[in-house]
Amino acid sequence: MANQVLVEISARHVHVSQEHLEILFGKGYELTCKKWLSQPGQFACEERVRVIGAKGEFPAVSILGPVRPETQVELSLTDARSIGVTAPVRESGDLAGTGACKIVGPCGEIEIDHGVIAAKRHIHATPADAEALGLVNGEIVSVEIPTANERSLVFGDVVVRVSEKYALAMHIDTDEANAAGMAPNTMGTIIK
Repeated sequence: MANQVLVEISARHVHVSQEHLEILFGKGYELTCKKWLSQPGQFACEERVRVIGAKGEFPAVSILGPVRPETQVELSLTDARSIGVTAPVRESGDLAGTGACKIVGPCGEIEIDHGVIAAKRHIHATPADAEALGLVNGEIVSVEIPTANERSLVFGDVVVRVSEKYALAMHIDTDEANAAGMAPNTMGTIIK
């Protein structure tokens, strides 16, 4: 069907820099791939860390690899409230002025003064996918999520991200998926 995109649920996770990885897990440490993700080169790791806020913590948050230039913690807004951290809605990598937290690994801990976000809902697309769907990088669209449980809804403010490095998929967080009562492998319809 035209204008369809697979909608994937992104649970809380951490991206780490090499410097922070070595503080948390030891000098020269490398991430261990547990499972490949839908985006090329991206993987869920065996490694987990504690993410600590002012009111609580999550004791075993998954790290996603590979390492990044800057450490980033992605939480749902409910997650952020429950542990007492600020998590503005941002695109991945847009970290200026974002929330702070402590991250604890088996060998050490770090305090980040920014880097906690609630990821802005987005569609990853290759240039060919974008052209076929009539989308351009940075465009804001809506996506209709059909469900069988009378919770269907339309998500607005979905940013389109186009790169040769991507595979076609929309990413939403657990709060958003729960609001729609969404099941895995749901196909959404892009509305311009």
